[in-house]
Amino acid sequence: MFTLALAQLRVEGGAVAANRSRARDAIAAAARQGAEIVLLPEALDCGWTDPSARIQAGGIPSGPACQDLCAAAQEHRIWVCAGLVERAGERLFNAAVLIRPDGAVVLHHRKLNELDLAHDLYAPGDRLAVAETPFGTIGVMICSDGFVPGFPVARTLGLMGARVILSPCAWAVPANHDPVREPYGTLWRESYAPVAREFGLWIAGVSNVGPVRAGPWAGRRCIGCSLLVGPDGSPVVQGPYGEMAEALLLAGIEVGPERRSCLGP
Repeated sequence: MFTLALAQLRVEGGAVAANRSRARDAIAAAARQGAEIVLLPEALDCGWTDPSARIQAGGIPSGPACQDLCAAAQEHRIWVCAGLVERAGERLFNAAVLIRPDGAVVLHHRKLNELDLAHDLYAPGDRLAVAETPFGTIGVMICSDGFVPGFPVARTLGLMGARVILSPCAWAVPANHDPVREPYGTLWRESYAPVAREFGLWIAGVSNVGPVRAGPWAGRRCIGCSLLVGPDGSPVVQGPYGEMAEALLLAGIEVGPERRSCLGP
């Protein structure tokens, strides 16, 4: 059994220094509250599809944002999973890392199923992996990796032995979205639950909050609603809704025995 912290943070497009500061504060707070792993949002340094990434994105693990996360993980002796925009030569990737408490990056994912509107900024992902940890095997995906029809990314992680899947996300709605008339989160519950039940694993998605001010989704709002689904497919934790709804949510996770699926005849 271990404690997972879901850090639903404000991310401001292009405000890399402020975003990194909030990430460090969330890591410290999660450690103080007894979490062994903390999950942070997608593209938390530059903001999802924010054009500032063309100038401000750094390398993994050598860039300043990744180095910040590694130092915070080491200082607070906690595992950290977070999304970053990665510069690799002339290309940018929507990436995520899993960092050990000694500050080493042990898993480096690049988003496989990016939305069409982001292809001008991010190169296609080229990897999928799991990592062995003291809490069991952990896999990492990013946001819309999780809702490809048939859920092949999450199911492949399950086949690779993942007992927990961590997913940095940036969930956005139109400016006029009404959460009373149209409660947010159905897409994610319906995407996570079948894989969680099939493999008996946990899936956590953590979204940022705040207005989207630039890029193809300018004018939308990121509204949190971070979600943890248990091995029976039921939601265990759901974060609050709202563009100012920062939250640190903790949940106990008990990893069961590995269960691989065969979907064929």
